[in-house]
This record gives sequence, C-alpha cells and structure tokens, in this order.
Amino acid sequence: MTRPARDRLIAVAGLTGIWVLLWGRPTWINVVGGLLVATVILMVFPLPPVTFGGRLSLPGLLRLVSRFLADLVVASVQIAVLAFRFGHVPRSAVIAVPLRVPTDLNLTLTAEALSLVPGSLIVEADRARGVLYVHVLGVRDRAEVERFRQGVLELEARIVDALGSPAERRLTATAPTVREGSPS
Repeated sequence: MTRPARDRLIAVAGLTGIWVLLWGRPTWINVVGGLLVATVILMVFPLPPVTFGGRLSLPGLLRLVSRFLADLVVASVQIAVLAFRFGHVPRSAVIAVPLRVPTDLNLTLTAEALSLVPGSLIVEADRARGVLYVHVLGVRDRAEVERFRQGVLELEARIVDALGSPAERRLTATAPTVREGSPS
C-alpha cells in the first residue's frame, strides 16, 4: 500500500472514530455513516499531505505525556486563581513563537498541545514560516513573555523527542530559541 493511500485510510478511520464518539454509541449504522461522511469530507476537502518521518520513542512519549499532564494541572489551578481574584483584571498577550522544526506535523501537534492547556489559545498558525501566535492569560511583563516562549519551545522539543527524526531532534537540541528575523 502506498503512503498516500495509507494516510487516507488513517484519516478516514480517525474521522469515523470521531463521528462514532459524537453519536455516543458504536452501532453499525453509526460506523457505516461515519465511513461515508469521512469519505465524502476527504473527497470534497482533501487534506494536505502530512508525512511522519520520525520514529516513536517510548521514553520521549512518557516524558511528553507526564509533563503535559503536570502542565494541565498547574495551568488549571492558575486559571482558577485568576478567575476568583475579585477586582483583578488579568493581563494577556499574543505571543509569536517561531518553531525550530516547522513541519506541518510538528506545528499541528505543538498547537494542539498548547490549546489543550488552560490559559493559552492558538490565535493563528503561520504554516509558511512555522510560527505560532498564542494568546496567553496572566502575563505581567516581558520576562513572563520570554518564559512562556521558552516553555513553548521546550514543549516542541518534547514532542520532537517523542516523535521526531534524529535530524529534527538535533534541530531542537542545537537551534537558537528565536530565529533571526522572526516577530516577537
């Protein structure tokens, strides 16, 4: 089976799984309906090719998941504290974060991981330049902006460590934190 055909089958399976989850029960009608809807969607709105050139690393994946869960808990507590501080208006910022591995897959995974953590939301993803624009709550000064940007780059490094190729791992280990000419 060719790679594009395999990628389409994976996309159909994923969309069908989401369809079944939305209906709440895995009946035959839901599965067949999901397959039909997924096939039509992929024919009408073809997805750009996203290739996976890396290798799954179990230790890297465990680090990624454990740190993600810890970040999820910490961010939830921080947002709860912000929500219950009466009379305080939290400051926010939109921060541009140029990724060191600007592949479509890395851009998507990093954006999804950031969006799942409370207090941060992807405003835009510049696919051509590999830059994520992130809205962040509770930013008070430039130092916090830089800490958040560095945190995003560390998240990217954990994702690449879990799923990336050796060349991508070298990029996250040796590349500067902010590329020249990138917006701040």
